[in-house]
Amino acid sequence: ETATKNRTVAATNMNATSSRAHTVVTITYTQLEINAKGPGKHSEKKAKMNLVDLAGSERAESTGATGDRLKEGAAINLSLTMLGNVITALAEKSNHPKKNVLVPYRESKLTCILQDALGGNAKTIMICALSPADINFDETLGTLRYADRAKQIKNVAVVNEDA
Repeated sequence: ETATKNRTVAATNMNATSSRAHTVVTITYTQLEINAKGPGKHSEKKAKMNLVDLAGSERAESTGATGDRLKEGAAINLSLTMLGNVITALAEKSNHPKKNVLVPYRESKLTCILQDALGGNAKTIMICALSPADINFDETLGTLRYADRAKQIKNVAVVNEDA
């Protein structure tokens, strides 16, 4: 409820209820197994799931944004660019394991929050919303390229278990 109250939604020429920010919901799971490895020896497994709804990229000309909406759109684009830079660096690292690649996680709050999910001990799934309308061709193509770069990231996830 608190997050919904703090969420900003505003109308643009492209979307009457445009979300003006990204949303990240993190769910942490802990499984505790009592006496798993003998009397008094417990086992604990932890998992974290991030559900992320990224605000769409903004083209000021298409959205007709001015004032605060224009500033919000610029901030959205900047964070999407920073996330794209991280995804590109991780894909490069996956495609060329011997190459020393700096991953710029610290360049935005979003990439700092998602660091474990993107390049850590994680399985990551990306679902993209696309438009079949020819007027949105550039945005759709950009989204597909973004997803293709994310698909190139190779993480090896292992079970986190404390004995």
